Amino acid sequence: MGTVARVLPNVSGLGKQFDYAIAEHLATRVSVGTIVRVELHGRRVGGWVTAILDEADSAIDAEALKPIAKVTGHGPDAALIELAEWAAVRWAAKGARPFLVAASPLRAIGELPRPKRSAVRPAPASPATADVLASGGGVLRLPPRADVLPAILAAVAGGPVLAVVPTVHDAWSFASRLRAAGLHVAIVPDEWAAAAGGVDVVIGPRSAAWAPCAQLAAAIVVDEHDEALQEEGSPTWHARDVVVERCRRAGVPYVLVSPIPSLVAIETAAGDRGVVHPPRERERSGWPRITVVDRTDEEPWKRSLVTSPLIERIRDRDRTVVCISNITGRARVLACRACRALVRCEVCDAAVGMLADERLACRRCGTVRPPVCQACGASRFANLRPGVTRLREELEAAAARPVVEVTGQDTSPTTAGVYVGTEAALYRGPPADVVAFLEFDSEMLAPRFRAAEQALALIVRAGRRAPEVLLQTFSPDHDVIRAAATGDPDIVVASERARRQMLALPPYGALAAVSGRGAAEYVAQLDGGVVDVGGDEATGYLIRASTWSVLGAELSAATRPKDSRLRVAVDPPRI
Repeated sequence: MGTVARVLPNVSGLGKQFDYAIAEHLATRVSVGTIVRVELHGRRVGGWVTAILDEADSAIDAEALKPIAKVTGHGPDAALIELAEWAAVRWAAKGARPFLVAASPLRAIGELPRPKRSAVRPAPASPATADVLASGGGVLRLPPRADVLPAILAAVAGGPVLAVVPTVHDAWSFASRLRAAGLHVAIVPDEWAAAAGGVDVVIGPRSAAWAPCAQLAAAIVVDEHDEALQEEGSPTWHARDVVVERCRRAGVPYVLVSPIPSLVAIETAAGDRGVVHPPRERERSGWPRITVVDRTDEEPWKRSLVTSPLIERIRDRDRTVVCISNITGRARVLACRACRALVRCEVCDAAVGMLADERLACRRCGTVRPPVCQACGASRFANLRPGVTRLREELEAAAARPVVEVTGQDTSPTTAGVYVGTEAALYRGPPADVVAFLEFDSEMLAPRFRAAEQALALIVRAGRRAPEVLLQTFSPDHDVIRAAATGDPDIVVASERARRQMLALPPYGALAAVSGRGAAEYVAQLDGGVVDVGGDEATGYLIRASTWSVLGAELSAATRPKDSRLRVAVDPPRI
């Protein structure tokens, strides 16, 4: 039995591991993954045992080491420790600590409960999912309004299942239905101990990719396209990629489920059989009805986001309508109605917007001034991109009934027939009869390489909220709109594949964004023969490489400058 434990302290910014002696009375309680407390620089800190060493087989003198002060309890097993070390390179993290935090219980677990497994095999189970799992794993495309529960039930037939879903709400909703079907379910991270002890289904949001699952037999990721599955902070790990690598190492199958599988999932996880999906007619029936409002014939200076088809719907008191615009405030881009000059900031020359009190404000430098045109002195402006606050006023006048503004800060529900807000309304708003995107071009044509996938994801989210989705656009023939209207995501996949292959964008290349204090010194260490570096210290650096492994290894090899405040975002979702 080993007498020395290698420990990774749970200290932010510290990636180094240290050796500690294992006292005889703790020997039976310490193993790889155990959470312990140790003395470090004069204070006690928590940490994870990452290896057990035998003093006889090494040059380590156990008697010269400080002893482990306390055993806290169970932590991630040895397989998850190794997975975390892989992820530290894959996402250029400063050690495995962030991943082990995600893999650990919220509170000390001294003893694991006995396994609870059911002998039932509830129906209906998805035959397509069973076939994907039997072939070793892959990608399953189900339309937005399809029920994913049969896919999870099909996976359970083979043994304990790890299920990752986008939100906590999704986890509780699926868990309730699985329990009603007679299965034992652990929702993580709250029920971490039950998951480690053994249940039929371990389910949770993004962090569930790191959750324990005793005798794991299969894994399923629901809505793998959803941005909620990627960590927003650094390191920017993605639950989909963690699950795929975890299953590969464990030799168990997985299935990635989505109505619009990402190109990354298709190219890296679909396998030779490609994406599995229902027959075309059945798949199309699971999509919402798409109404396209073509605005290309409107005169530029008479454009209003409140169009005739929209007015028809918001005036119908038997319908609940949710209107979406991702522009907050009163107005973002203004033009003088008298001289038609774009209103700009006198300090930095950026386009200015209008605050709720009707003053003009620059979002770039913060300058605020009265609402007067600098070119001609007029005070009447056209809202080329009106914000949500102004839209609420226009919609209320057109609907002849109250309109409620929904924002990401809203916490109290309000009953009304018409709502307007940012895309937060798709999560916080009520079930609706119509979801209307008032300016969908800003989503489809956003300056991001994943804009098409992200715009299609908004339609999917809206289609789950309402049977009809109305899209106001100047680009009615765009691939995203054609894909949604026909229920055929392959239209977007084909165009995205060609474009990204030509530009060497993911998954045909690897990207990372580096910013913050010390970024210039950090990227100066990178080998220009291995990676390409663009940008500057003011705007941030964009690092490109041929593969994720090459990129991660190069970024991990670079030393972070002392007292730096770096943010290294590998595969940033909004670039």
